[in-house]
Amino acid sequence: MDHRYFSKKVVEWYNENKRILPWRNTKDPYKVWLSEIILQQTRVSQGLPYYKRFVQEFPTVHTLASAPIQKVLRLWQGLGYYSRARNLHKAAKELSKKFNGKFPSTFVALKQLPGIGDYTAAAIASFSFGETVAVVDGNVFRVLARIFGADTPINTPAGKKYFSELANTLIDKNNPGTFNQAIMEFGALHCTPKNPLCSTCVFQSACVAYKYESQQLLPVKLATKKSRKRYFNYYVIKSRQSLLMHARNGKDIWTGLYDFYLVENSKPSNPEKAFEEISFLKSLKSKITAIECSKTYKHVLSHQTIFARFTLVILTHKPSALPENMRFYSINKVSELPKPVLISRFLQDFSLL
Repeated sequence: MDHRYFSKKVVEWYNENKRILPWRNTKDPYKVWLSEIILQQTRVSQGLPYYKRFVQEFPTVHTLASAPIQKVLRLWQGLGYYSRARNLHKAAKELSKKFNGKFPSTFVALKQLPGIGDYTAAAIASFSFGETVAVVDGNVFRVLARIFGADTPINTPAGKKYFSELANTLIDKNNPGTFNQAIMEFGALHCTPKNPLCSTCVFQSACVAYKYESQQLLPVKLATKKSRKRYFNYYVIKSRQSLLMHARNGKDIWTGLYDFYLVENSKPSNPEKAFEEISFLKSLKSKITAIECSKTYKHVLSHQTIFARFTLVILTHKPSALPENMRFYSINKVSELPKPVLISRFLQDFSLL
């Protein structure tokens, strides 16, 4: 297929079918950046309310940079992949301090900022600054693999290199931003993963996947490692109208988010056994007025599945000695803290918030 033909047809399709989205009505790199970070691994319908809240709460790079990380994480709550929010905050601080709130205008310079990889850098560079650099996301992989019959696995270095080079040969050099928006939108709305609209496709006559009925085989993706199973027993220590919590740290999931006293096991276990085995929980026994155990909650993450049970422990009074970094927070304060969705589900189910 002639490359100019591909570019012309996909842009024509886009102009007739594109969704009206707020970040498409601006070249402001800050708003483009926010939208791209929020929409990574997130559907537009889910991400749009978050985008609007972020723009309202943090209208500039400087306001985002000066915000406490807890506030950023709280606003992000529910999107998952919290490292994106932490990197968003780090990049805002760097932009505010080193660049006076202005974004670098090139793909190469943008990639130096925290959390900005090839995809996001290409989006900002092309949408906001008109640089001729192709965006390659899941939608683009799918469109190119099907139309051109490319079976190089997309999750390998060779695949990423091949599709990036192909996309950069196809891009409209006179209007790279519109081309990038067009091919992504075409993948999102028309050349969809499960039910592509082949009968009305503008590329039907040239599409290799349509010709050989291989739409469901492309793009090729190598199998990833098996999901890991984890078993959490949470102990929700309650004294009057306050709950014992802490901010998670280290390199595990949910860094910076708040949860309860946790005992992790290698397999399902009776949560009440811990009151005989763990010194802190043993020390609470004389103060307990009631104990209630929850059902098992299943929480699926990208490479692990968590099976969690919550044991609500109501005390007569607060213990004098607490585990390191843990403290009691009022129910009102708990509602403001950034929390994993799993924790919020439990709190709502037990009417604690």
